[in-house]
Amino acid sequence: MRFGKWVFCALLLFLLNLVVGGEDFEQSRRSERISGSAGDVLEDDPVGRLKVFVYDLPSKYNRKILQKDPRCLTHMFAAEIFMHRFLLSSPVRTLNPEEADWFYTPVYSTCDLTPNGLPLPFKSPRMMRSAIQLISTNWPFWNKTEGADHFFIVPHDFGACFHYQEEKAIERGILPLLKRATLVQTFGQRNHVCLNKGSITIPPYAPPQKMQAHLISPDTPRSIFVYFRGLFYDVNNDPEGGYYARGARASVWENFKNNPLFDISTEHPATYYEDMQRAVFCLCPLGWAPWSPRLVEAVIFGCIPVIIADDIVLPFADAIPWEEIGVFVAEEDVPSLDTILTSISPEVILRKQRLLANPAMKQAMLFPQPAQSGDAFHQILNGLARKLPHDKRVYLKPGQKILNWTAGPVGDLKPW
Repeated sequence: MRFGKWVFCALLLFLLNLVVGGEDFEQSRRSERISGSAGDVLEDDPVGRLKVFVYDLPSKYNRKILQKDPRCLTHMFAAEIFMHRFLLSSPVRTLNPEEADWFYTPVYSTCDLTPNGLPLPFKSPRMMRSAIQLISTNWPFWNKTEGADHFFIVPHDFGACFHYQEEKAIERGILPLLKRATLVQTFGQRNHVCLNKGSITIPPYAPPQKMQAHLISPDTPRSIFVYFRGLFYDVNNDPEGGYYARGARASVWENFKNNPLFDISTEHPATYYEDMQRAVFCLCPLGWAPWSPRLVEAVIFGCIPVIIADDIVLPFADAIPWEEIGVFVAEEDVPSLDTILTSISPEVILRKQRLLANPAMKQAMLFPQPAQSGDAFHQILNGLARKLPHDKRVYLKPGQKILNWTAGPVGDLKPW
């Protein structure tokens, strides 16, 4: 049975490359526009649909933190920095807060890095509380809604729960002062305490120039069936693989490490990006982590993402038709990955590849410098524009209070 799958895989690759290499090449490689509302939404222009007021905070909340550790410009959570820079010169910015639809507080809450470059979230709650205290004291706008017309970029592992371990994050919950605000975050899982209703899920930051430098000819045959590079076990914290990516990565390794259909390894070769462009399917065993750069890389390089993550909320899910461009596999079905993927017809594969070739799809996943039409910055603004107008009920009556300023862990109440 397994031998038959290998033969089928080889035949499938041959047929795909035959179609792409034959007289129908131009038609099959051409990008395909998403039909219906998804395509329209992807191409929306937010200019003229909203105005954003950017609070001018002391530099200790942003610029000085970056000066202390410039590595923050290149890690996967750098969107908080680049979004701030983008808004300062964006045509949606207004200097008159009285006409603003949204208020933005530029706090770089993921820029406290370990020597290995991982963000430490332990100071983030106090830092965020301090910033909110500042804007609520010096401007009248927070107090009118207690943050319901404010948005914050919180790209931590578990967003505004501010912890990298899920158990601790759930225990902490979202910082109480942010519960009425719109959170823009890389974490997204349905029915999770760390995902507020109305949050905007975004892709992680992936350096556009670095990926563009590795682009190869679109004529290159896709000679790899399934591709993945990365850790399968968190050796230090979860050597058994039950917690890391909710066991999805460990299951991939145990079931397919010796399967010739799968090109998987912990090594990260110099040809990593080029290899993705030679692959038909790229595994994205996300578990609870939609911030994995592999999802961005797969879309950019036209490798069909195989998304292994139950109840995931993917980036810009109201604009990007993930069901049409990817393959979703339940975590419990990982042992059947070879059967699932070899059962997908060449016609379906070719259509997904055409959709992935759509420039608008790729642009929406990137934070380029300078910004470009339809990129991730614009998709965030589009998401905010679609929430307008604000419900009149978000505006509080004089003297009315909803948020509890003393709620949350005692340590969070200490001055920052």
